[in-house]
This record gives sequence, structure tokens and C-alpha cells, in this order.
Amino acid sequence: MTISQFIEQREPEPPVIWESFPSWAQFSWLYLLSALSAIRGALFHRFGVGGWEMWVIGAGILLACAALLRHWGHYELTRDQITVRNGYTGREIQFILLNEVRNIEVRQGMVADYFGIGMVLVHARSSDRVLSLRGVSDPEEVKIRIEALAWKHHRTAMDSESVGA
Repeated sequence: MTISQFIEQREPEPPVIWESFPSWAQFSWLYLLSALSAIRGALFHRFGVGGWEMWVIGAGILLACAALLRHWGHYELTRDQITVRNGYTGREIQFILLNEVRNIEVRQGMVADYFGIGMVLVHARSSDRVLSLRGVSDPEEVKIRIEALAWKHHRTAMDSESVGA
């Protein structure tokens, strides 16, 4: 069997219905620390105090960390499952099949609500597993999408059971 034949025999990947990285606003605390560091460096420079360069470099490093952390997690919703992947390697970190979804909840603090982001928690029916999608933009919309697909999945499973009976 050649590689091309093997690839053709593989099942095609299910189409991705929704995908996202955590919102930039999820890392607002890093932006605040970066701004404070940059302001301190600017003040040191203005008043002739040595070491201002390190404060400015530190501000740049904090911004780079925010960019790297944002792409660490990649969220995907297909017609069959919700998946959290490593955004750099593509390796699957955690998933829950839609037919295993028990309930979905959204958590938002005051700051997250202000920025329009939140955490979507998907609870599995068969165990205590919880998949968390942190820093999601418009979490209520994401919750509705997941609930609709899970309901459709449950409905299809119930219809197929009644036909088989």
C-alpha cells in the first residue's frame, strides 16, 4: 500500500463549525504590567536614572508572552465533538463528544464581562470531566452553538434508536 492510497482510505476530518483562540482581552493583565513597565522605563529615561533600557525590554517581553500564550490553546467545534488543541503543534489536549455533553455553563467576572469574554465550561455526562474554553469572545453565543449541536446529536441518536426498536 502506498502513502497516497493510505491517505485516500483515511476518513476525512469532520468540518470545523467554529474555531477560536483565546481573546486578546484574556491577557489584559499582561498588557497592564507591560504598560507599567514601559512607563517606569520612560520615567527613568526622562530623569536620567540608569537601567531604563531593561524596563523597556521587559515591557516588550511581556507583550511577546501575551502573543505566545494566546496561541497556546486552539478551540474547535465540529459536528461530533469539542476539542482543545495545542495551537503550535496541533496535538489534541482534551475533547468531549457532543453526545456526552451533560450541560454547559458560562462564567464571567466583572472584567471579563466588560471585555465581552468569558469561560465556557462543558460538563461530560458520563464522568466528572469538564472541558474549559477560557477567554472566549462572546461566550453566550458559543454556548448556544454547542447546545444546538449537542441537542441535534442527541435527537439524531434518539431517532436512530426508535427506528431500530
